[in-house]
Amino acid sequence: MNPSHALFNGSRHDLPVLVMMARRPEVGRVKTRLCPPLTPEQAVMLYTAFLHDLVELLRRIPAVHPLIAYTPDTAGDYFAALAPDIARRPQRGIDLSARLATITTDLFDEGAPAIVIIGSDSPTLPGAYIEEAFAALTNGADLVLGPADDGGYYLVGLRRPIPTLFTNVVMSTPTVLHDTLVIARQLGLRTTLLAPWYDVDTFADLKRLYADPEPLPHTRPLLNLIFGK
Repeated sequence: MNPSHALFNGSRHDLPVLVMMARRPEVGRVKTRLCPPLTPEQAVMLYTAFLHDLVELLRRIPAVHPLIAYTPDTAGDYFAALAPDIARRPQRGIDLSARLATITTDLFDEGAPAIVIIGSDSPTLPGAYIEEAFAALTNGADLVLGPADDGGYYLVGLRRPIPTLFTNVVMSTPTVLHDTLVIARQLGLRTTLLAPWYDVDTFADLKRLYADPEPLPHTRPLLNLIFGK
């Protein structure tokens, strides 16, 4: 069975879904805020390594359907080669807000009991945080957010579709988390906040990643080259 069409077929339709939002690595389209000092080619290599390490993280989370939501929509073959065992589908929408609203609405319409979404900028994200998010949803939370140090969030979890949490927020700003929490309060949602974590967007973030003790089998060799170890 083609993993891109396997979600919810068969007897395991009751499992929650773990989604990673990802982009096909292309020069000038990924990790651009790291250039300079990185070259665009180094940025692509680094993001590719992130994807490989995060795919291994997806595989380690028990009792979930892992899914890669990719962009651009021509990137299916790339992600099929990257993770042939993981379901995948293209992102749909004109911007990140629309794409998040669409993927969550679609998956709930298809029968998902709960959804947790992560990005592809946090290769050291602890698996325990993802498991904690699913546990919170199981225990009655309507919304789970993982605060990122830049004012956004590294994780969002839901147990029903609430598209306004995305469409009424301007993404990629320092107030994303705050603005999302305002909407959650207005809607009376039971919200759980996880421990903070960090995305890797700037060179300062990259230095933090280099100092992180997580082994990162795919990313660590590149970090050692970049920092001259």
